Amino acid sequence: MDAEEKIAALVAQLLAKDVNIAELQRQVAELKAIVADLSEKLGQNSRNSHRPPSTDGPGGTKHNHRKKSERKRGGQKGHRGHHRELLPESDVSEFVDLYPEQCDSCARILPKTADICAARTQVTEVPPIKPHTKEFRQHAVTCVCGHTTRASGVGIIPVSPFGPRLMSLVVLLTGVYHLSRRKAVQALNDIVGIRISLGAVSSIERRVSDAIEPAVKDIWSKIDCDEVKHADATTWLLAGVTMSLWTIATKSITVFKIVAKGTAALAEPLFAPLKGILVSDRAALFSFWAMEDRQICWAHLLRKFVLFSERKDAGAQFGQDLLGYTVLLFDYWHAYKQGKIDRETFRLWMKPVRIQFETCLARAVDSDLQKLSGSCENILSHRAALWTFMDREDVEPTNNHAERELRQFVLWRKRSFGTHSDRGNVFAERIMTISHTARKQQKNVMTFLVECCVAQQNGETSPFLLVSPTPVLR
Repeated sequence: MDAEEKIAALVAQLLAKDVNIAELQRQVAELKAIVADLSEKLGQNSRNSHRPPSTDGPGGTKHNHRKKSERKRGGQKGHRGHHRELLPESDVSEFVDLYPEQCDSCARILPKTADICAARTQVTEVPPIKPHTKEFRQHAVTCVCGHTTRASGVGIIPVSPFGPRLMSLVVLLTGVYHLSRRKAVQALNDIVGIRISLGAVSSIERRVSDAIEPAVKDIWSKIDCDEVKHADATTWLLAGVTMSLWTIATKSITVFKIVAKGTAALAEPLFAPLKGILVSDRAALFSFWAMEDRQICWAHLLRKFVLFSERKDAGAQFGQDLLGYTVLLFDYWHAYKQGKIDRETFRLWMKPVRIQFETCLARAVDSDLQKLSGSCENILSHRAALWTFMDREDVEPTNNHAERELRQFVLWRKRSFGTHSDRGNVFAERIMTISHTARKQQKNVMTFLVECCVAQQNGETSPFLLVSPTPVLR
């Protein structure tokens, strides 16, 4: 082999090594990106992502962006305290009058003279509960003609073997307090002394669901009466299949709906007509709502900035700066809500925060950092929806209201793994809509359920929770 061939072979070997090195470098870069992504996911918790606090594990996660209170735990010095108030005499079942027998000074026998300022002590007890069972007997009478006629029970004997109050109690246990059907059966036997089957519980849920349907439809028809709406969604399971659970919550109404997927096409009809201010996160599916009529949740942004601040690159400084502006925003907001400053002062203090925050976002976008610049660009694209709470007194900077409304549903899903039929989904939507709205209307849930069941049993029109239209806030 001559010199030229040796050189050519050496060049070929070097080129092959260069190709191999380039491939290895590509693989290393790819693996680094995977490690960085997995490390970020591993470090996620309730304070830097959408994950709930229940996923933080033993000990939880401390929110180090909050100022630690210097006050000791428990009641503070000077706190008036809370005491059980005495019931009015009209609500007392039994009175026991105690009179002194003799004078503490001279031992003379004292007359039983009523004292209008008598010291009052009340003890409340629940009497033994004995179920009330009514038996209908349809007698058959034989006429002189030889024909036997049995008494008709149509319109007299209820269709269900369970009364309105018992049905309401069952639904209260399973649909409001979220006991499993088996636990509800045990509770009824232990507390009320009633034996009931699991199949009967399911049948009762179906009947009560039908009874409250008109009230739920009425609530949905009035959802647009309130000017500000909070919306959020979470996952729900139908026989193991993941679905999307939505809530729309206002000051006076809360509604729930389970749909197949969390898409704009399925979500938009829930909000029709598109009126008022929508408070939500930055999910793209909310694009059907005008940006200037929205308020983006700053609690979500806060968690995002905490995640940025924990990065191991230059993005950490952007995260710290954005986090600082957000904490300052909440400090000013809490001062305003606590009455320490008036609204004009609050808006005056917020103006430089707004300018510096948006400037920092723009610099973060220009930095071209992976998984940071894109997020900051998206936040900037929602600029018109970031500061609505500064201009309107009826809008808050967070979507905590909707998240709180969803919390009970989330706990229900964790305990029961969702539902197993479409009928179960409808029951869950309706009973939660009734219970949450009833409490906002300061109405007793059990009482309203009984009223609906009685109306159903008598073939009458079901009552509505919202007797009059909700006043529109301006």
